[in-house]
This record gives sequence, C-alpha cells and structure tokens, in this order.
Amino acid sequence: MVETKYIFVTGGVTSSLGKGIISASLARLLLARGYKVTIQKFDPYINIDPGTLNPYEHGECYVTVDGHEADLDLGHYERFTNTPTTRANNITTGRIYQNVIDKERRGDYLGKTVQIIPHITDEIKRNIKLLGSKNQFDFVITEIGGTVGDIESLPYLESVRQLRWELGKNCVCIHLTYVPYIAAAKELKTKPTQHSVKQLQEVGIQPDILVLRTEHDLSLNLRKKVALFCNVDPAAVIQSIDVPSIYEVPLKMHQQHLDEIVLTKTGLPINGEPHLEPWMNFLHRMKNATETVRIGLVGKYVELPDAYKSINESLFQAATYNDRKLDLRYIHSEKLNSSNVEEMLSSLDGVIIAPGFGQRGIEGKFVALKYAREHDMPTFGICLGMQCMVIEYARDVMGLTDANSTEMDVTTKHNVIDLMEEQKSITNMGGTMRLGAYDCVLAEDSIAAKAYGTTHIRERHRHRFEFNNEYRQAFEEAGMRCVGENPETHLVEVVEVPSLRWYVGVQYHPEYNSTVLNPNPIFVDFIKAAISKK
Repeated sequence: MVETKYIFVTGGVTSSLGKGIISASLARLLLARGYKVTIQKFDPYINIDPGTLNPYEHGECYVTVDGHEADLDLGHYERFTNTPTTRANNITTGRIYQNVIDKERRGDYLGKTVQIIPHITDEIKRNIKLLGSKNQFDFVITEIGGTVGDIESLPYLESVRQLRWELGKNCVCIHLTYVPYIAAAKELKTKPTQHSVKQLQEVGIQPDILVLRTEHDLSLNLRKKVALFCNVDPAAVIQSIDVPSIYEVPLKMHQQHLDEIVLTKTGLPINGEPHLEPWMNFLHRMKNATETVRIGLVGKYVELPDAYKSINESLFQAATYNDRKLDLRYIHSEKLNSSNVEEMLSSLDGVIIAPGFGQRGIEGKFVALKYAREHDMPTFGICLGMQCMVIEYARDVMGLTDANSTEMDVTTKHNVIDLMEEQKSITNMGGTMRLGAYDCVLAEDSIAAKAYGTTHIRERHRHRFEFNNEYRQAFEEAGMRCVGENPETHLVEVVEVPSLRWYVGVQYHPEYNSTVLNPNPIFVDFIKAAISKK
C-alpha cells in the first residue's frame, strides 16, 4: 500500500476549459494502471450545494448515491472512472463556512478569533485529505473550481500552497490554461498562459505540469517557450487539443505521457502500459458506427444542453453500444403544440421526456406524449417526464380531463401525482427532496425487468412528488401498468403501457447510473427499441 498521493488541478485565463475532463481522464489512466483513484471538486460559490441553483446558472444538478446534490463535473468523474461518488467528492465554500461556523458555535475553537487562515484553510485541507485517510486511495485528484485570480478561490489556493509543503513528494499540481489563436495575426499566443502561471506563483504555487487547451496544434518550440517562462519541465508541458469526443481525451493524455509524468513526480514505478482495452472497445464502436438513431429530447432547458448533460451522455453511450451514431434533437416544450407536433416528432425514432420542475413547458410535454402514444413511438419519461406520462394518460385515455399534479395545480380534483406525505411539512428547499439511491422491485414480465436482466434494481432519485397510489387500480384497469415499486414504501417507480412497443416512465434518474464501461440497461433497451421502430 503506497502513501496517498494528492493531485491538484487548477485553471487559468478562462472558465470552461475542461478541468473536469482532464481530471477524469487522468483518473481513468491511473485506474487502468491498477491504482485506486477518486476525484473531488471544490466549488468557490457560497451555496451549500447546487440543488437550489437554476440550470441556466450551473447546468445539471448531479445526485450522488448517498443523496448529495452535486456539481455536474461529478457526472464526468463517474462516467470516466466507473466509480460512484458521495457528498465527500463535492465541497462548496458554503459547506466549508457552515462547518466552521458550526464548530465556532459549539466552542470547538476555545474562544479564539475565527479567521480565514488558519480556520477556513484548515477546514479545506481536512476535507481534501478526508477521502485519502478514510478510504485508502492511492490517488486523490482535487479539482479547484473557477480560475486563478478569482477572489473566491483564494482560500482554496492558499490551502493547496500549505499542502504542497506538508505533503512533499506526495503532491502534484497541474495547471490548465488557454492558448488562443489570433486569426488576424495567424499566431498562437502564450502570453495569457504566462500571466496565469504568474498569478499562481504569486500565491505561492509553482505548477508541476501545464496542460494547454488549444484548438490548434502547438509546436515543440512553442511548448519549450512556455516551459522556459513558466519554470516547468518541457516534457511536462502538454497540449489538450479539441477532439471529436471527450472520451478520446484519456488517449490523447496518455500519448503525451501525462500518467507517466505524474507517476514519476510522485516517486512511483512505471510498469508497462495501462489496461485500456474496454475503453478502446467503446471508442472503436463509437468511431465505426455508420447508421444513425434519431432521438428527440423534449424539455424546457434545451437551449442549454448542460442542463441535461447526464441524459445526453447516457443516450450517447447507449447508442454506441447499439452500434449507432446518436442524432439528438432538442425540442423546446414551451414551443411545442398540437399544430406543430407532427412536424417536430414524426421523423424521430424515439422520444425522451426530460425531468424538471414547475409549470413552464409542461403542456408541450403532454402534447408530445399524446402524439408518441397514439403513433406507438418508443417513449421514455424520466422523473417529471414519467409524471407527465401518468397525467396525459389520465386525461386522454381515462377521461379524467382535469387530472394533474398538485405541483402544478393544488386544487385539482384528480391529483394523480401528489406531494409525498413526508414532504408536506418541509419549508427549506435545499437538500430536502427524496435524494439518492433507493431499491426498486420490477414485475418479472415488464419491459424494465427484461432490460435490466433482473427484478431488483437500485437507482438514484431527486423529486418531491409521487404517483398517487389511490389511482393505481384505475390506471392498471385502463392499460397503464405500475411495474416497479419501492419494496418498503410501495411507491410506484416504473410505469409501462404493455400494448405499445416501448412506452416506459421511471420516477428515478437512470442517467446518474450510466458510465462508459457500464451503460444503464434501460437506456440501452430504449435505443434498441428506437432502432427496431426505424
């Protein structure tokens, strides 16, 4: 057992350079070499978690197995590493300050003045080292959110500076920067990278490895120039050039020996090549697929694809394992109505009704579901999408024209979707939904059970409202079966219409449990049904 090595990934120049993808790619390479690896994300915003953030602000809110609402980068971590994450893998400034204030209130600081240094930085360091000490990981990769120079990031960078001295050879700093191409001058410019590294050095951190994000190939001379001005070994200056798929990034990093550089700098041996055959198989299928499957995603955040990041990737993975290219069409539910639904949906092989909250765009989802059901189109409803399936079926098949969810209409006479009993007294919005992984038992003859290959599954949830069991018998008699339920509470988890080709709604979020090496079976089966329809 080696001492835990800590790798810090920081970013400069601009946000959205792909620190999460670089972190996940390095983790995949180290895992492929037989090491035990985990990744954590430290976010500088003061929210306790992303659960109350608007998707337009922060993209998708990801949910861990233990019910923590987390940054969407944790989805990348899981998809690349094939390892579930927990609340320990995502820490915000809000959580750090909350922990420190709680300790101060308890008297843990013995009356001392509580300050950024050492109390906040000590709490940050404690959380950074927690994963390594508790789980005996060989590597803990820590991504610091934001960019160098952000005032919010300073306590994290100060913590990294301190840890560099405390950890010695067990610590490596990777800095990701941008090398822009100025079209008018026809030149790549390294000055932004130099300034970014200088800012990092000003807070006492000298990066060991530089990863240069670029749209154009960087010459050896340019990389040597960067190494000279940034005090970095020329061999440790790596380019991260645009590739057709994020899943190719681990191979690009390995070609430039990123994993070997990290092993060398942490004093570990380099034994042969990483075991990447399963990953290579996925990429081979991805690149060699020639036929296309066309899926429509109906939701209200479609102008921001990151709001459905895990669904997008799950569909892509499922299409790849079905040897198909994914043609994903985003359909704005607010703009969908009975007059344009045929034009929007008729050319599709399958439809997915997205999760979400609130009234906006809900009627468009009902229109899409009615069309898909009446035209026997493979249809997959997730969370609110499943609830919309139930409401539309109640209205248009069972004749309950005013059926609704009490989320949308508290006065509805037919509350086929209702607030969970334990949710009725809750006033705080953050972290109070039904969150995390729960068991589900499936009917043996159901589409879902056949897709999963088992009747016992465990999937993650994020919702407040549920199928109203008072209507269960009526739905069953009308042709919509409740084929999955929680074994303890008997809450309905999965509905199907057996008379249709593939019409399935799930209350849980299967997209949180789909990775490159283990795509979620329900997505794979949905794509298979869409292909057979085509």
